[in-house]
Amino acid sequence: MNNRPVFNIEEVNKIIRNRRSQFVAQFKEDDPVDDRIIMEMLENANWAPTHKLTEPWRFVVFSGEGLQRLAEFQSGLYKERSEKAGKFIEATYTKFKENPLKASHIIAIGMKRDLRANLPEMEEIAAVSMAVQNMYLTASAHGLAAYWGTGGPTFWPEAKSFFGLEEEDMLMGFFYVAKPATDRWPEGRRKPISDKVTWVRE
Repeated sequence: MNNRPVFNIEEVNKIIRNRRSQFVAQFKEDDPVDDRIIMEMLENANWAPTHKLTEPWRFVVFSGEGLQRLAEFQSGLYKERSEKAGKFIEATYTKFKENPLKASHIIAIGMKRDLRANLPEMEEIAAVSMAVQNMYLTASAHGLAAYWGTGGPTFWPEAKSFFGLEEEDMLMGFFYVAKPATDRWPEGRRKPISDKVTWVRE
């Protein structure tokens, strides 16, 4: 019995090659994305490749009042850290406090380390990255504006616990999702693949 799925390669090529990042300035505010679409994105993320089936991706989804909670957390932590270092910038503080409120959903991206699996950290980072790509493609298929950013508390060790992560885990940034403010889809640019590939045939 042949149960191999049949794919539409033209649609696969189309979605991969037309996936684009769209940023806060392109977001349509105060018009939330349906949670069912976010759940579909997360379900597709869950089917990313994973060595030894460690499934290291972890996500915390902020929406509604949760966006305010994230905004207060990251702006407060920024203020604490920057004042201690004598490098507080008001504009940065304001951005940390206001930008999350412009999104429909923000998904914190975590990598949960399974030390018993004895896998190179790079493989687990790659698995989470592929999970995020699955979310990216799903968001694009729904015509949504989305981007993966590593600003804010991404690299602040003391922020990990807020997102349910332990010391050996990694916070890998935030996936912002919203409806786009316009129907104008960004154009992509890539240098030819021939510039980046070497064939060894003999």
